[in-house]
Amino acid sequence: MAAGGATFGAAAVQQALAPLAELSGGFTLDEFLQRHYKQLSREDMEEVLDRLERKTLEEYDREVQIEDIRPIPGVQFGYALNLSLCIGCRKCVEACHKENNHDRATYNSYIRVLEMEKGGNDLEESSVTYDHVVPQRKKFYMPVQCHQCDNPPCVKACITKATWKEADGIVVVDYNWCIGCRYCISACPYEARRFNWTKPEIPAEEINPGQSYLTNRVRPVGVVEKCTFCAHRTRVGRLPACLEACPTGSRVFGNMLDPKSEIRWVLENKRVYILKAELGTLPRFFYFFDE
Repeated sequence: MAAGGATFGAAAVQQALAPLAELSGGFTLDEFLQRHYKQLSREDMEEVLDRLERKTLEEYDREVQIEDIRPIPGVQFGYALNLSLCIGCRKCVEACHKENNHDRATYNSYIRVLEMEKGGNDLEESSVTYDHVVPQRKKFYMPVQCHQCDNPPCVKACITKATWKEADGIVVVDYNWCIGCRYCISACPYEARRFNWTKPEIPAEEINPGQSYLTNRVRPVGVVEKCTFCAHRTRVGRLPACLEACPTGSRVFGNMLDPKSEIRWVLENKRVYILKAELGTLPRFFYFFDE
């Protein structure tokens, strides 16, 4: 009788949630009752990952492997970009788009490349929709993405605690806890967050099957998503997809605590520039010029 009552209770809850499910893109009871990432036991996480893999197969006809990849002890990631070498080709944008399983119809990406007037720094006068041959002689190019701030305003703005900074400095999102209020979008001074207005459309053969819970799994409609420095790659010793795609070598990434790392050399030997430093966000994304 108790088992029957439990079944009836679950069915009643599912029926009660039906109107909300239609608005949210159709979550299941298990998804609705899922605890926050930080509260999940190892067994809980295994069940969640299995459910997400089955859901991806059902909705996209693609077998994927979703992992829970944690920070590496003793690592603090940093990223630097040489503005003297960037040519505005947007190969980084394309790589980000494919690596992170973005919606194909909107050609979403976590990276915007600003075309700027040489000698100027007015972001309001820059262009992100240029369609001419690059590089232009009187222009320079500034890619902007999540700066993984040490003092992230997006985290402070999140009313559900769905976003936070991890031990290696990467700011992540539990997409099963995000309610899509978009306060974090308003709080971010770098315009680094994206809202999923519709369910992502991705052909099965184009889905990147190597996925992580907090990074590039296919995100549902109605959530805000962001760059994670490709944590599913960088936390296992690989480089971000955008860096590998860069044809000019303008991008530098690594562990800032490692005195032998390339990022550490840049920080110690180049005059680095922090975008909107006056806001006190303390970014881990730096710019520099060759001198």
